[in-house]
Parts: sequence; structure tokens; C-alpha cells
Amino acid sequence: MAEQKDFHRNGSIPSESCSSPGTPLPIVTVSESQLRTKIDLRLVPTVAILYLFCFIDRANIGNAKISNMDKDIHMTGYDYNLIISAFYVGYIVLEIPAVILCKRIGPAKFLPTTCVLFGLCSVGTAFVTTVPEACGVRFLLGIFEAGMLPGVAYYLSRWYRRAELTFRLSLYVVMAPIAGAFGGLLASAILTLPHFGGLTSWRMLFAIEGLITIGVSFLSYFVLSDSPATAKWLNEAERALAVARIEAERDETPLLDTLSSRRFLRGAFSPVTLTVGFVFLLNAMTVQCFAFFLPTIVKTIYPDFTTVQQQLYTAPPNVFGAVVMVSCAYLSWKTDRRQIYFIISTPLVIAGYVMFLASADPRVRYGATFLVASAFTIGALANAQVAANVCSDSARSAAIGVTTMGAHLGGLVGSWSFLPWDAPDYRLGNGLNLGTSGLILVLSCLLLAWMKWDNKKRDKRASEGGDEGVPGDREGVERKDLEWKSPTFRWRS
Repeated sequence: MAEQKDFHRNGSIPSESCSSPGTPLPIVTVSESQLRTKIDLRLVPTVAILYLFCFIDRANIGNAKISNMDKDIHMTGYDYNLIISAFYVGYIVLEIPAVILCKRIGPAKFLPTTCVLFGLCSVGTAFVTTVPEACGVRFLLGIFEAGMLPGVAYYLSRWYRRAELTFRLSLYVVMAPIAGAFGGLLASAILTLPHFGGLTSWRMLFAIEGLITIGVSFLSYFVLSDSPATAKWLNEAERALAVARIEAERDETPLLDTLSSRRFLRGAFSPVTLTVGFVFLLNAMTVQCFAFFLPTIVKTIYPDFTTVQQQLYTAPPNVFGAVVMVSCAYLSWKTDRRQIYFIISTPLVIAGYVMFLASADPRVRYGATFLVASAFTIGALANAQVAANVCSDSARSAAIGVTTMGAHLGGLVGSWSFLPWDAPDYRLGNGLNLGTSGLILVLSCLLLAWMKWDNKKRDKRASEGGDEGVPGDREGVERKDLEWKSPTFRWRS
């Protein structure tokens, strides 16, 4: 392992497998920055585009609602909230099984396949005529999207070092606010068409966007590789360095492992996983509400605008949210810190909700939506933080699965926070999200303080020679299975 760490520092590896017996071993120089750029250019745009259309297919129901979908399928009362909830029920039930399946069959096959399936569900939504039909299709959409967010995070964690991962995650999670912006623009363009086949109005949104998703998904089968070790588009020296640089910071744990229930449970029930998962749950109440209800909120702010104008007004707040997210993720990469950016980004969200609740001026309320969009930042930080605080591939898949499941539990709660009778001020929904944002700030500060305190305690025990005969060793547990209970483990904030 010390040799692998040298590979990272020197940017070169011995090319032993390329040498014939009895000949000197040549040194093949491989620049880590060039390798990282090569990986970036192939993988990040691919998974980002997949997630873009994943989120569009999820959130386009908000655009469809203000384009008369509610009238055409006879929505009344809480029907819209019920349709949104059906999506989250399917998502939550299948989230952790989907991550396990992703690990077993390999991300290169799993991710494109699940995208094809939820693209088909989006197309199917174009043909619903009743609320129960819409609920059924949205439930299936949730099942097939369940593995997408945790699957991509888990996949990228196979390729990137701890400090690098947050920024790369942000480049695909940023597709959520971009989907809000691009989805609004795309919806405006589609709605100008007289028809698409026999479909008109909001039905065209689901059909066209679903077909685009299916097309992009088929292309991704030819681009993605399961791991650095199997990437045919890397040469032998690049593959060796790609594997070595990841293993070098994982406490002598192999890049990939067979699924271990012990390591899986260690990752799922780590204190950092559970806390960050709960923070992500609270954050998702804001993010998912923002995605589903922003078009409706814009309509209440500017009721006299045309539908196309209202769709266009949903774009700028999402763009602002994207800029804040990527900026924080870039700083996280350069500083190799994540927890502090939970703390820095949350006050912007709090200020946005205070502005919306305190003023009836349309310009102030529209400005508040920009600040609320800063909530997207935690989407990239959360999965990166839990991935940084486990060692094995099994534990990492569990930690990411649990964290994202928390997010979608929050989405389910959030889908019932903006209710028809509360319009146009939506004091219940905005007040609830103001409270959850405050709780996020408190929990994030407490977690950072606890991680530092626990690391000091571990350091003190190590200096006193208290690392011998740790409980796991006495129970016959292999050192690699201890994960965060290992005496050599330190939390990474």
C-alpha cells in the first residue's frame, strides 16, 4: 500500500505486466491529472445527462399541471399531492434493493437499463386519463428511478478520490436545478407545437421527454464501464494507476469486494451515515417541493402571465441554485472538506423562506425563490460525505443507499406540505421548510463538532496504546470488516 501511495505522489507506476521475463522493468509515466481529466470527460457528462432527463421525467408533472393536466384528468382536492406521493412510495421501497442490484450486476448495465425503464414510464404518462392511472404510472416511475441517484453516486465513488468526489457528484446532481430551468424552457418550446402524433398540450411533454430519455440511455450502454479495472478505454498503466490511487486512501481495502453483510451493515448504521441521511431527509423536503411546486408558486406570484411566460420564469432560480451548488462543491474539492459547506449554504435557504413569509410583494417572493434554490447544494455534499467515511465498496453502497432513501422519505413528506387550501401564501409549506432548514443548520454544526471530538478521543487512545485487542479482534472479526469501528479509522469532515 505504501507503494501505491507513491504511485499517486510521483504520477508513475512500474509497468510490470507489459515486460517480458528477464528484461528491465520500464517505468511508464502516467500523469494523475491527465488520467482524471480523461475519466471526467467520459463519465461525468454521461451520468449527468442521464440524471438530467431522470429529473425532468420526475418533475415535469409540475409543468404539466399548469398546462391543464389537472383539468383534463379531473384532479380535485389533494389529488396532485397523491400523485406525487405515489412516486415516492415506489422510490423508497426499492431504493436500497436497487443499490444492491447495481453492485451485483454492475453500474455499466444497471444505470442505462433503469433509465430506459423510467423513460418508458414517462411516455406512458402521456396516455393517462384518470387520477388512479396517473398514480399507477408514477408509482412505476418511482420504482425504476429508485437506483438512479444512489447508483450514480456509488458508481462515481469507484473512480474518484475522496477530495475529488464532491465536485464530480455536483456535476451530475446540479442537473436537478438545471432540469428545473431546462425543463421549463423545454416545456415552453414543446407547448408551442400544435401536436405530436395524436398528442397535444401537456401530453406532448411526457411523450417527447420520455423518448429523449430512452434514446440517451441506449447510447450510454457503449460509454460506461463498471470500474477502472475493466475500462477498455484506459491503457494498462492508466488502469493500474486508477485503481491504486483509490485504494491508497481506503485503509488497505480493495477497490471492489464481494457483497459482505457485515460491512454493508457497518456502512448503513454508521453515525455519520444516519445523521447525514436525516439531514438529507430534511433538505429533500425543500428540494423536492421546489421542483414540484415552483411552477405553481410562480403562477400565484404572476397570475396574469401566460402559461409559457410562467414556465420561463421557473428557469432563473434553478440556474442560481446550480451556480451555488457547483461553487460550494468546487471549494469542497480544493479544501477536502464537506461538512463546513452544509453549514455555509443553509443560511441562504433560511433567508429565502423568511423573505417569502414576511412579504406579499411579488418581486420579493420571486427573489426568495433564488435563495431557496441554494438547498440543492446538500445533494452533492451528502453522498460525498458518507462515501468519504467508509472504507469498503459494500459499506459505501449501503451508506449511499441509506442516505438517498432518507432524501426520498423527505420528498414524500414534502409532497404534502404545499396544500391547495394554503395558496397563495403557502404558509404551512414555507413555514415547515423554514423549520427544517434551521434544524439542518443545528445538526450540521453538531455533527462537525462530534467528528472532531471523536477523532481526538481516538488519537488519545492510540497514543496510550489502547488500540490492541479491539472488540472486533476479540470477536474474530477481520480487521477489514471493522470499518468505522477500527481503531485506525478517523472521521473525515
